[in-house]
Amino acid sequence: MKDVLACNLWLYKVFAFLRWWPNVNRDSVRADLVAGLTGAIIVLPQGVAFATIAGLPPEYGLYTAMVPAIVAALFGSSWHLVSGPTTAISIVVFGAISPLAEPGTGHYITLVLTLTFLVGVIQLGMGLARMGTLVNFISHTVVIGFTAGAAILIASSQIKNFFGINIPRGSSFYETIHELFLQIGDINLYVTAVAVVTLITGILVKRYFKKIPYMIAAMVVGSIFALVLNKLLGADYTGIRTVGALPASLPPLSSPDFSLETIKQLAPTAFAVTMLALTEAVSISRAIAVRSEQRIDGSQEFIGQGLSNIVGSFFSSYASSGSFNRSGLNYEAGARTPLAAVFASIMLGAILLLVAPLAAYLPVAAMAAILFLVAWGLIDFHHIHAIFKASRAETIVLATTFLATLFVELEFAIYVGVILSLMLYLNRTSRPAIRDVVPSAADANRRFVASNELPTCPQLKIVRIDGSIFFGAVDHVQQKLQEIDEINPEHKHVLIMADGINFIDIAGAEMLVQEAKRRRRMGGGLYLYGVKEGVCSVLRKGGYLEEIGDENIFSSKAQALSSIYERLNREICRSCDKRIFQECVSSDLPGSTVTPITQASRKA
Repeated sequence: MKDVLACNLWLYKVFAFLRWWPNVNRDSVRADLVAGLTGAIIVLPQGVAFATIAGLPPEYGLYTAMVPAIVAALFGSSWHLVSGPTTAISIVVFGAISPLAEPGTGHYITLVLTLTFLVGVIQLGMGLARMGTLVNFISHTVVIGFTAGAAILIASSQIKNFFGINIPRGSSFYETIHELFLQIGDINLYVTAVAVVTLITGILVKRYFKKIPYMIAAMVVGSIFALVLNKLLGADYTGIRTVGALPASLPPLSSPDFSLETIKQLAPTAFAVTMLALTEAVSISRAIAVRSEQRIDGSQEFIGQGLSNIVGSFFSSYASSGSFNRSGLNYEAGARTPLAAVFASIMLGAILLLVAPLAAYLPVAAMAAILFLVAWGLIDFHHIHAIFKASRAETIVLATTFLATLFVELEFAIYVGVILSLMLYLNRTSRPAIRDVVPSAADANRRFVASNELPTCPQLKIVRIDGSIFFGAVDHVQQKLQEIDEINPEHKHVLIMADGINFIDIAGAEMLVQEAKRRRRMGGGLYLYGVKEGVCSVLRKGGYLEEIGDENIFSSKAQALSSIYERLNREICRSCDKRIFQECVSSDLPGSTVTPITQASRKA
């Protein structure tokens, strides 16, 4: 039975589509077809634009949206991620390859294909090495902040198309908003009207006609409205631009350059593009998974992205990754399974072969309005509000990631969020909670409780440590332990409730040894109660247990208090009126005044 389960698990890892294939049915296929058609239409202008940014012929952007998208959908883990050309990778590709060859030339294309292949190999290797756990450092808050920022960037990138103004390609968010205010008097009202009609149609259909694909309906209405305006007034007068005719061809076979010299030349760039592509893909898939309640396997996503780029390099595709525009649209359009991405790629090929001329009737302004809707849907207002209310630290992470996404490079924003999250985490873990505890007289078993009102023993201090004692926390823990006798020199004995310590490293063990020796020199001692097996194992194997003293490690509260009581100063005990331990009530202290306690409270 175990062999069968292991075999199935292996098959799922190699052929990821076996996990979701049983969920495919008539309803899911219908939903995926609609989402696929929407995605195929939306990628037409994007693919052309991204390829131009990358310094490639326009059709290469469309090729990249076909084959790699199918492979990534079948072998990745996300049900909604759609791979293809992206802005960030297009910019990096152009910046890295343009110094080596003239953009658009055959040599340039060959170098880009080789880069794509190398990126795929590195991604696949990382996936097979199960390095997908790296994405665990991208916290939920970082993803939400990044998503919100990217959504606004998507919308801002379409402002020029929405209002029909001239904003230079590649302008930053700040520059785009600045140009909008400068050119507010130059807004093309006809272009804006088409965009507004499309936007309003999409909103109304989504709200009141839920069974109708609102994005397709909005694009159809927007296209008809633009066609009417152009017929009545003339396209030259209205200034309404359309996507334009596209080349009718499927991705041709291609061959990367596998010469050792070229590989050495492109290897550093390939690694940089790899990290960018994986960061984009996993961040996007996790962002959508937050809403779809799907679990993402980072390593499987690495494998899917790697295979998509390897295969894509032989089908005239350049480096691809998860697309925020298309993935968000895919989810919003009602996609159920990765078949939506497969259908989108197939339909894109069919559009190019059969109805490429019809793309000339699709207004760019209508596309901008659709992306406005997508951007709005990507902002998770519910979780943002919850983070603001719940945690100041998480709010800082959210705001920092959000602002970095808007005003810094897109991929760098994720790194900023991850680094800030780790810094806050390390700050918390390096300061484990250390609380004073005392036996509760109200409890029959005299359990230790944290209270400032209950009396404390003048000689024995009992503290509870909740958290790991590792190199980053050693200074904090040691300082707190030393403050005990600095505040009260008679507190020479310290008992640590250690059941809240889950982990200890060498630095932590050595600190406990130092503290135990210091207290012995003072005439007191350091004691541990309730030590977990994992912590005890480290102390035992390193020889630290012997230095602390086996006699100072206790497994029960009663044993600890009984043993430590025998080591306290009897003269101080005689004059003490606290009597908080059962052992304090003893006839061995002549002349002492014993405060009566109940029989129940004697049970320790």
